[in-house]
Amino acid sequence: MPMQDAGFHGAGLGLRRALLGPMLDMDQGAVDFLELAPENWIGVGGRFGRQLRQMAERYPIVLHGLSLDIGGPDPLDMELVSAVRAFMTEFNVPLYSEHLTYCAAEGHLYDLLPIPFTEEAVDYVVARIVQVQDIIGAPIALENASYYAQPHQDMTEAAFINAVLDGSGCDLLLDVNNIYVNSINHGYDPITFMESLPLQRARYIHVAGHYDEAEDLKVDTHGADVIDPVWQLLAQAYQRVGNLPTLLERDFNLPPLTDLLQEVEQVRALQGHAQATGVASGGGS
Repeated sequence: MPMQDAGFHGAGLGLRRALLGPMLDMDQGAVDFLELAPENWIGVGGRFGRQLRQMAERYPIVLHGLSLDIGGPDPLDMELVSAVRAFMTEFNVPLYSEHLTYCAAEGHLYDLLPIPFTEEAVDYVVARIVQVQDIIGAPIALENASYYAQPHQDMTEAAFINAVLDGSGCDLLLDVNNIYVNSINHGYDPITFMESLPLQRARYIHVAGHYDEAEDLKVDTHGADVIDPVWQLLAQAYQRVGNLPTLLERDFNLPPLTDLLQEVEQVRALQGHAQATGVASGGGS
């Protein structure tokens, strides 16, 4: 099973500028770590820069990028990667994660799109991950992505993810909401899919809400409360990977911080149950 990461643990929350004021005032133990998108904070000075440093003094920070474009046709933005490495050094960041998607083609597309599930794509993505990891100086973690159509598929999604991680030596960011959304949209069993992933490579977990477009179409928005089936899937994840650090994602339709912290406490409750039943330090595949 995955080892607990020495740099962060427990239940975390995304650092958003709209929440900075309330988060600076929240109790020290309200969350265990913070996650932020480096593109939104690299080079930021002034009031926001000072507040970021205040938060970094109180909580471990991990990075979850938005624009690495690991599967896209454009050249990798090595200036961005170098800036991420410098940010990690400055703030003692233990992990940089991204999405196993592409998001640019002759410029940014402002969306996360699925990579074809092919051997050619595996080789291409693996080579780009290795380039990034050479600069970062450590394995990155890539998130299993939500998607709504697949342009080409010579292998299953799980086989593609396994091949990319095996070839590159990178780790997994396990997103349980993405699994749930995809299971509805593409008609598969979420537990079976989760068990087919390289769970021994999972570094941490994402949990989030989504939008119900229709009974058979869910949209991964991070703009709503987490629903019961996703909480249940998170509990099942702990049964398989142990008590990994878990991040509550909320990107818009932001409620009061007190409401978000109630969901953070729900994460902790599930982690506590996993600990009490003995799966937090054992089991997993």
